[in-house]
Amino acid sequence: MAQQVSNGYYKLTWLQRIGFGSGDLAQNLIFQTVACYLMIYLTTVLKINPAFVSGLILTVRLIDCFWSPVVGRFIDNRNPKLGKYRAYLLYGGIPLTVAACLLMLPQAATWSMTMKMIYATVSYTVLSMIYSVVNIPYGSIMASMTRDNDEVLILTSTRMVCANIGQIIVQAGFPIGLAMCVHTAIDWNQATFMAIGTIPAFVILPSMPLLKKWLGKKGLYYTLLCIGLFGFAVLFTIGKFFDVENCNAIVQIAKVMTGVGLLVGSLMWALVPEVITEAEYRTGNRPAATVNALAGVAFKAGFSIAGWITPLVMGMIGFNFASEESALATDPSAWFTVTCVFALVGFVLLMLCFMGSKENITTTPEKPVTFGEMWQEFKANKCLQLVLGIFVVVFLASFISAPVNAYYPKLNDYSVTAQNAILLFTCIIPAILLLVVGYLIHKYPLTDEKLDEINKEIVARNNG
Repeated sequence: MAQQVSNGYYKLTWLQRIGFGSGDLAQNLIFQTVACYLMIYLTTVLKINPAFVSGLILTVRLIDCFWSPVVGRFIDNRNPKLGKYRAYLLYGGIPLTVAACLLMLPQAATWSMTMKMIYATVSYTVLSMIYSVVNIPYGSIMASMTRDNDEVLILTSTRMVCANIGQIIVQAGFPIGLAMCVHTAIDWNQATFMAIGTIPAFVILPSMPLLKKWLGKKGLYYTLLCIGLFGFAVLFTIGKFFDVENCNAIVQIAKVMTGVGLLVGSLMWALVPEVITEAEYRTGNRPAATVNALAGVAFKAGFSIAGWITPLVMGMIGFNFASEESALATDPSAWFTVTCVFALVGFVLLMLCFMGSKENITTTPEKPVTFGEMWQEFKANKCLQLVLGIFVVVFLASFISAPVNAYYPKLNDYSVTAQNAILLFTCIIPAILLLVVGYLIHKYPLTDEKLDEINKEIVARNNG
C-alpha cells in the first residue's frame, strides 16, 4: 500500500506504479492504431477520397474538443463509489473495446462509397467520444495519487514507458500482423522504421530522475529537442540525396534520434500535475479532470490538425494514396483481425489499471463546476496556457508524420513528387515544430523550487 510521509505526500509501491502505467499501454493499443493506420485504412482499403478522410479526421477531433470539457466537468462534479476517476476505466472500457473492434469491419469494403463514408464517420466519431470517457479520468488519476514531485516524476516515467510499449507494439506489430494474416513476407525494415523511434523511451524515461538532476527540467527538454532536430536533418539528407534502402543502418539510427526529440511530448504529461497543483493553490479546489480535459483538447488539437493536413496537403502535392503502391497489405479481414487483437488485450490491461490504481487526493467542489468557470481557469492560469500550447505543437510534430512513416523506407520506389511529399511530412515540418516547442518551454515559469513552496503552502493551509 502507499505510505503517507506527510499530508498528501504519498510514497507508492512499484505494483501501484505499474498498475497505473498499464492503463496508458491499454489506451495506446487503440490510439496508436488510429493515429498511424486509420488514414491508410480509409484511403487504401476502403479507397475513400483523401480529401474526405482529411475532413472527417478534422471534424471528429473538433467535436472531441467540445466533448472533452463536457466529460471533464461531469467527472470533476461527481464521486462514484468505485473511485472518482478510476471508475470510468471500467464504465468506459467495455464500450471502448467494442467500438474499437467495430472500427474496421471487413464487410465495409464491399459497401457502396456512400455507405463507406457514413460508416467511417459514425464508427470513428463514436470511438473518439468513448475514448475521452476513459482517457480524461485516467490522466486525472496520476494527480490524485500523490503530491510528491519525485513520485509524480516516477509515475510519469512509468506511465510513458508503458505508453511507448503500446506504441512500439502497434507501430511494428500492425504491419507484421497484417503480413501474417495474408501470408506474405514481413518487411522488417519497414516495421523497424515505424517503431524504432520509440526505443529511446525505454532508456531515457527510467533515467528521468537522474537526467533531471544533471540537466535540470528545461535543460533536459532542450537536450532532447536538439538530438531530435539532428535526426530529422539526417533523414532529410539521406532521403534527398541517397538511396534510403542502401543506407538502412544510418536511417534507423536517425529515426532513433528523432524519437529522442519527440519524447518531449511524453514528458509534457509530467507538467499537468504541476498545473493542477498551481490551480489548487489559487482556488482551493483540485480540478484534475478539468485540467486533464483541457490538456486532452490540446493534445487532440495537435492530433486533429496533423490528421487533417497530412492527407489533404499530400493529395494537393500529388501523392495519391489509392493509386500509388500501398505501404501495407489491403485485405479487409486482416485489418479487422489485428485491430480486434489490440482492442481485447487493451481491455485486459485497463482492468489491471482499475485494480492497481489508488486514489489518495481528490476533491469534489461544493457546487458544480460550470463551463464559465472552466474558461475562467484557462484565462487565469498562464502555466496552463503554455502547457496547452506545448501540447498542441509537440503532438502535431509527433503525429503529422505517423501515417507517412510507412512509406519512407521505400522512398525511392515513388515518383519525385511523392518523394518530396513524404520528406516534407517525415522531416521538414516536424523539425520546424520542434523549434517552436523549444521556445514555448523556455517561457514556462514553474520551477521545482516554486512547486515545493506551493505544495507546502497548500498543506499548511489545509492543516490550518
